[in-house]
Amino acid sequence: MTNTKMLEPELQALAQFFAAATQHASIAMCQWTRGHMTLSVDEICVAPVENLAKCMNLDTELMTPVAMVVVDVQGHCGGQLILAFDETHGRRLAASLLGRELNGDPQWSDLEKSAVMETGNILSSAYLNEMTRLTDRPLQPSAPYFCQDFGGSVLQQAVAAQAMLSDRILVCRTQFQFDQEQVNWNVFFVPQETLLRAMQESVCSAN
Repeated sequence: MTNTKMLEPELQALAQFFAAATQHASIAMCQWTRGHMTLSVDEICVAPVENLAKCMNLDTELMTPVAMVVVDVQGHCGGQLILAFDETHGRRLAASLLGRELNGDPQWSDLEKSAVMETGNILSSAYLNEMTRLTDRPLQPSAPYFCQDFGGSVLQQAVAAQAMLSDRILVCRTQFQFDQEQVNWNVFFVPQETLLRAMQESVCSAN
């Protein structure tokens, strides 16, 4: 198990990678939602596994029910991208995409799940295409899948693979604006150790 420590300048350099990937994802989301949605980097955190929730100001949301679309990064350089949203805002997104009124049924319909999974697919493809260009490593998204859980489980799932390899975890969180209003949706991108090293090497070669 390694201990990933980063100096502030290195973290700032990596932030440029995340900002570029988020910008490409934002353009794709704006097109997909007919101009309703944009994205921006909210926070990049490097911390011990047990301190991540507090570092990202999520310690008060660990028991909040959320829905999520999960996409694995395939290839030699792996990671995970999780689109997470609370029930109200997630259903609002699905209704907007489907051109329907907000569904009052407590259970997600297959059409709603399909709409948000396609959102995860488009977002992750745009995000990873830019990461591929920047790192010169082929990064492919897996087929997305939909699940519901508590906020703490979302964070735990996002960092599970990297936590086996490193004492400290890097997480990039992206926030959403819907019709210019910030909403409770987030994208958590967690690169595994091999992808993180590729990003660091790209930063070094660019300087």
